[in-house]
Amino acid sequence: MCIQGKILSHFKVYAQDMEAGKIIQVFAESGFQIDPEALDILRMSASPELIQDVLKSIDNSVLVVGTEHIKTSSTITVLSDITNQSTCIGEYTDFVQYFKHRHSLLGDMLRKRISGRPIESIKKRNLDTREQLSLIGMIMDIRTTANGHKLIEIEDTTGTISVLIHKEKDKELFELANTILLDEVIGVTGTLSSDGNLMFANKIIRPDIPNTQRTMLDRARAKGKAVFISDIHVGSKTFLEDAWLNFVEWLGDDINGINYLVIAGDVVDGIGVFPNQDKELAILDIYEQYERAAAYLEAVPKHIKIVISPGNHDAVRQAEPQPRLPERITSVFRSDITFVGNPAMVDIGGAKVLIYHGRSMDDIIASIPGFSYADPTKPMSEMLKLRHLSPIYGGRVSIAPEKEDHFVIDLVPDILHCGHVHTVGVSRYRDVLTVNSGTWQSQTEFQKRMNLKPMPARATVVDLASMDYRVMSFLPA
Repeated sequence: MCIQGKILSHFKVYAQDMEAGKIIQVFAESGFQIDPEALDILRMSASPELIQDVLKSIDNSVLVVGTEHIKTSSTITVLSDITNQSTCIGEYTDFVQYFKHRHSLLGDMLRKRISGRPIESIKKRNLDTREQLSLIGMIMDIRTTANGHKLIEIEDTTGTISVLIHKEKDKELFELANTILLDEVIGVTGTLSSDGNLMFANKIIRPDIPNTQRTMLDRARAKGKAVFISDIHVGSKTFLEDAWLNFVEWLGDDINGINYLVIAGDVVDGIGVFPNQDKELAILDIYEQYERAAAYLEAVPKHIKIVISPGNHDAVRQAEPQPRLPERITSVFRSDITFVGNPAMVDIGGAKVLIYHGRSMDDIIASIPGFSYADPTKPMSEMLKLRHLSPIYGGRVSIAPEKEDHFVIDLVPDILHCGHVHTVGVSRYRDVLTVNSGTWQSQTEFQKRMNLKPMPARATVVDLASMDYRVMSFLPA
């Protein structure tokens, strides 16, 4: 019986019980022993496909299968994804449910840190105006008073109230107020005016992520190396084919030990994405663009598993969250690629990776003083503080009012991976690595007009166990 037949026959019986003895038996029947550490990796992965990959990749000269023989790239699990879960019709009730869900999830996170009262409850009682009170609400409006103070209006399911942040009382608090965004959910602590219609804030709390997330056990379980890229824009005249071929050649060098390739959207340049786009296209048919992209990815070594999420140039609905690419398109790619929606959370080799193309950065950068496209890690860190990938509703991002808000960062990732802005930035916010991976096209006409300078042909390589990283350039010398 062939190797694949042996594996499948065993795991039809043992698929629900990946005992060490069963794995040892599979390798013994194929003529191999297995190292205890390698055995642990295979047992934790619970993946017959991974065992199949290992057996196919080693030859008869190997006596003992060790960790060096295991291609951990097979261990991919999709943790969250909008694909096949979209329920919105666009009716009024959908919008109400969407915001209620956001307020509920983020409110629960905040309630672990403060005891927030319903807004209406403070207006119906004669409270001591010196008493410290806490509220949890969504930002409805942000204004600057004639005296330069910040006045924000927040709401919950019971009512609304205005909150004043004095520009001189607490400089740090006032600076924080300048970064507040419409539609984010915050906690506010302060005192009330005599009529109960105004709160004087002395503290603003955001949902934020914990100071520490990854434990030593998490680090021990995470294995392999992942490469993060985005915004390939196949089909554009400015696509850097020579740089891409350099990149694929590098991936094929075994010494680099790459297990995963994660692509955060804009695989192709698309059709009709912006006015007069056809003048900037080398390939005018959307399906031909994807066929060319599939050919480029076919050259990636087979042991490297690929994850692809869409972006605003891809052939899916423009309203976010976006489902994965449709079957008519995915069918032209190699069959082992994992296609997910935008955003999506995947577990690769034991590390949780949150993939979001990143279009909301247009709104965040435009709204917060000092933010720019030159440093994409700042708006990405802001997403983690807000526990939300796209907080502003009605801005540049078209958001579908699903019954659940799929942009809430409920499960904290190990890596947040974005693209869209065509600049490279890697940083750490608390215990999360933020990666923006640039682009594979040179400066476009639009970018020239906007004085935006891309950082093309870069790839970020991350060791999933240590979270150490390096950014590599593949521009021809």
